Amino acid sequence: MPTPFDVPPSTLISRLAKYLKDNVDAIESPEWAPYVKTGVHVERAPQNPDWWYVRCASLLRKIYVKGPIGVERLRSEYGGRKRRGTRPGHARKGGGAIIRRALQQLEKAGLIETIKGKGRVVTSEGRSLLDALSAEIKRELEKDTALSKY
Repeated sequence: MPTPFDVPPSTLISRLAKYLKDNVDAIESPEWAPYVKTGVHVERAPQNPDWWYVRCASLLRKIYVKGPIGVERLRSEYGGRKRRGTRPGHARKGGGAIIRRALQQLEKAGLIETIKGKGRVVTSEGRSLLDALSAEIKRELEKDTALSKY
């Protein structure tokens, strides 16, 4: 059975974000989401109005691949290069409140759980959701490559 390792991450994340938005009631964008930056290294708020669901989907995939993982390591993963004018840029971490709130919503939805002292891991429900979406994407990709041969 295909897993998230077998499909392109961008395709899986976009499909998972759409699924989370349409089918999971526990995950909803906070009222401050349109105005907030995702980290100190970013100059503006995200342009995509559904960026919250994309971030939740990305977090779920990242926990599947790298878990157990904690908030600090995830902040480093979502960080970037801070521009400092004429001086050299430096690495900065991503916003922790966004990651914590998204993780709390994913936990409330039953897709991840906390292991004390280690971090967050994907539950069996979250694993089956990611595997099912991966299998669906893999079938579509194989069908497209089979059609492109002829």
